[in-house]
Amino acid sequence: MKAARIAIAALLLLALGAARKYTSVRDDLMRQREAMGQAWQQVESVLEKRAELAPSLADAIKAAAKGGNPVYRDIEEARTALLEGRSPIDKIQANERLNMALSRLLLLSENYPQLRSNKPFARLESDLSNAENRIAVPRRKYNEALEHYNAQIQQFPDNVVASVSGFARNDAYIKTEPGEKAVIPGEDAAAKTPH
Repeated sequence: MKAARIAIAALLLLALGAARKYTSVRDDLMRQREAMGQAWQQVESVLEKRAELAPSLADAIKAAAKGGNPVYRDIEEARTALLEGRSPIDKIQANERLNMALSRLLLLSENYPQLRSNKPFARLESDLSNAENRIAVPRRKYNEALEHYNAQIQQFPDNVVASVSGFARNDAYIKTEPGEKAVIPGEDAAAKTPH
């Protein structure tokens, strides 16, 4: 009878310890998910501010070029997609399209040397460059928050708690190197480098 009580007490202590661990891990994952959300809001804010500069820059080049170019349409479509995107993935994909369109636009501007002496254009170009620089820190913090969260939900016993509690891997990384692609769910995440 005494052995049975000891066994029951041991099982109760084990269950209590498991419940504490579950609660602790779940709370930590919730904090990390909130931190990812806050980091994303910072990224989203700077991406949207940068997107607001694109039409003015395009208009300045369009005026100098005195003609149409598909890059103007591409910029407007990517900008609209970024501003109207509902999820980080939508906005990341739209930002990639905007990056490519802006690169083509700036290459196009090189065909019009008179733009270099145009103070409003130079200011817009400088503002765009500054906006791109302001993206770096929030992007790094966001990617680091994703890396930390994804690493934790792969470790035992945290992976069990994550699975039971509905925490899933988040691969919505933002690219940091030119030519590198943002990781999109459904693609081979192991082949991508999120740094």
